[in-house]
Amino acid sequence: MGSILVTGGAGFIGSHTCLSLIEKGYEVIILDSLINSKNEVINRIKKICKANNDLLEKNLKFFKCDLREINKVEKIFSEAINGGNPIKGVIHFAGLKSVGESIKNPILYWDVNLISSINLVRVMDKFDCRNIVFSSSATLYGQSSKELLNEETEIKPINPYGTSKYGIELFLDDVFKSTSEIWSIAKLRYFNPIGAHCSGLIGENPVGIPNNIFPLLLDKTYKKKENLKIFGNDWPTIDGTGVRDYIHVMDLAEAHIKILEHITQTKNKNLNLNIGTGKGTSVLELIKIFEKTNNVKVPFEIVDRRPGDAASVVADNQLLKSTLNWLPKLSLEEMCRDGWNWKIKNPFGY
Repeated sequence: MGSILVTGGAGFIGSHTCLSLIEKGYEVIILDSLINSKNEVINRIKKICKANNDLLEKNLKFFKCDLREINKVEKIFSEAINGGNPIKGVIHFAGLKSVGESIKNPILYWDVNLISSINLVRVMDKFDCRNIVFSSSATLYGQSSKELLNEETEIKPINPYGTSKYGIELFLDDVFKSTSEIWSIAKLRYFNPIGAHCSGLIGENPVGIPNNIFPLLLDKTYKKKENLKIFGNDWPTIDGTGVRDYIHVMDLAEAHIKILEHITQTKNKNLNLNIGTGKGTSVLELIKIFEKTNNVKVPFEIVDRRPGDAASVVADNQLLKSTLNWLPKLSLEEMCRDGWNWKIKNPFGY
């Protein structure tokens, strides 16, 4: 189907998706500004490819580029055509993603996230590439009290990061409505991706203080200097701690590829899909499984609830199952094992 452009392909989810694409025989073009990622990620992807098959490495190209630089984006599409392998599909990860930063600087988040997406779609349209998978988020659902969140759950984001994601979804809806006969779009709302590639060569490398629990858990366990803070033990859950739906990053990578293939083959699709396991795990349960799997002790303490948190955020993934005949398969133990393997091999990231 030609080459696949992956924006933000040097990031956590993007890098694992690019590796999976290459291993499946796709030619991949990574576009990344490296604002929140490192060039070393590209070298690591190539190293894994080389270990598996020397020929795979040639299927990866990297361009350092900000999507707001529209002329550079057009050049990437043009060069792909001139090279005889035009871009036929896009997986769009690029964007800022810190909830806290978005609250402090909403102008930046709307500028980077929305303008980048508009530019990307404008260039795709110009070069007759109209298959896009967009990296959205379950943060769109806000603080819903539903036990399982399906795609019809009320959209009510509570921070600028979430509203910027929803703004992009609305923009893509309008693009589809205007020319539904030529566009195929999927917006993937995923829950809590954790883990890493089994090699330990690529994994999550947060810039600044992480907002999610798993990189914090890894850091506190490795350093053994500070406790992991658990925000509240009086939530209406099984043990009073917050419940989340954790998904292995490699399952998430596979989901992106399967949905890209689906919308490319079936055409004229505009889908919203939750990507999660459908199983909730409390913070204390996560810690217990992590300790048992890796034979370590996680230092933690209970502190007051954090504003903006919800008791439980778990996916209803039945639409994912019926659409793709596929569900995530990797266990929480595998997520914990692979995440710890990444941490001990790369204690300070890339």
